[in-house]
Amino acid sequence: MKAARLYEYDPHMNVDLKIEDVPPPTINSPDEVVVKVGAAGLCRTDLHIIEGVWKDIMDVEGSLLPYIMGHENAGWVEDVGSNVTSVKPGDAVICHPHRSCGICLNCRYGHDMYCDHGLFPGLGLDGGFAEYFLTNESSLIKLNTNIAPLDVAPMADAGITAYRAAKKAAQILYPGAYVVVLGVGGLGHIAIQCLKNLCGARVVAVDREPGAQALAKDLGADIVLDGGSDLIEEVMDVTGGGAHVVIDFVGELGVENICWKLLRQGGELIVVGYGGKIEVPTVDLVVNEIKIGGSLVGDHIELVELMELNADGLVKMHQTEYSLANINTAIDDFKNRRFTGRGVIVP
Repeated sequence: MKAARLYEYDPHMNVDLKIEDVPPPTINSPDEVVVKVGAAGLCRTDLHIIEGVWKDIMDVEGSLLPYIMGHENAGWVEDVGSNVTSVKPGDAVICHPHRSCGICLNCRYGHDMYCDHGLFPGLGLDGGFAEYFLTNESSLIKLNTNIAPLDVAPMADAGITAYRAAKKAAQILYPGAYVVVLGVGGLGHIAIQCLKNLCGARVVAVDREPGAQALAKDLGADIVLDGGSDLIEEVMDVTGGGAHVVIDFVGELGVENICWKLLRQGGELIVVGYGGKIEVPTVDLVVNEIKIGGSLVGDHIELVELMELNADGLVKMHQTEYSLANINTAIDDFKNRRFTGRGVIVP
């Protein structure tokens, strides 16, 4: 089969994935499933993987290289292990990005993204930038009738990450409150839709790209700002004193030290994007009584919930398609923000 493999890390991203012929995956365990990849989303985490940001966490010596990247996968079941009962060949499925064991205490509590024995395809383990992909039964969710894998693949990670953050925000937002969404990219545009369907808060979308601003308006953002040098003053003005919640989907490039300044007293910052370093004087934390916390990928049930919103037409993915042969063009376009929403690789 054709696959795109990473051979080296480079902080400057001056490397290409290599398109190669490799043996297709086979069933090695009774709970495993081979999926014929219909589409695989391109994520900012993929850029960080190439840069080596995850090297010290997952692959200190680089001994796992080369491997097939791609952790936002959807397609059709090709083959199943002997113990698999919930799916069969031909079923359309979306794959939760974290292969969890289902039996450790974290999994039993429903926190499968904290699984003690979890594996993350596309990061040191072969993923979905290929014609076929190996996963396990517990990570699969059957798609609703008439939902194509191409339409939802990036929701496997980008979608549920945005949904989880929006769900956290919705629990503390009341009608008339203000929530600021920083970055209307692959995650931010999903978060706007989720917020509009989960709570009655007013959504303020911030992005410097005209295409992203137009998309935010189309998706129902109440206020759209361009993120200029006077962003703090603008947000304070339009919200009447600051946002009740800020969701930062950027997390780097200086945004991480602006986002918390957009909060009103008692506000909460939810950090999703990463790569930078937040520096907050403790006096600001105390006097303004603000909260700062991170938000990881959503769990299995949150992906089920998101698929229901998608099936009802309430949350949709805005995406640009690339062939597997053109994956390096897709990565370069993503890095340089030549498209809005999400890039999707179609083998």
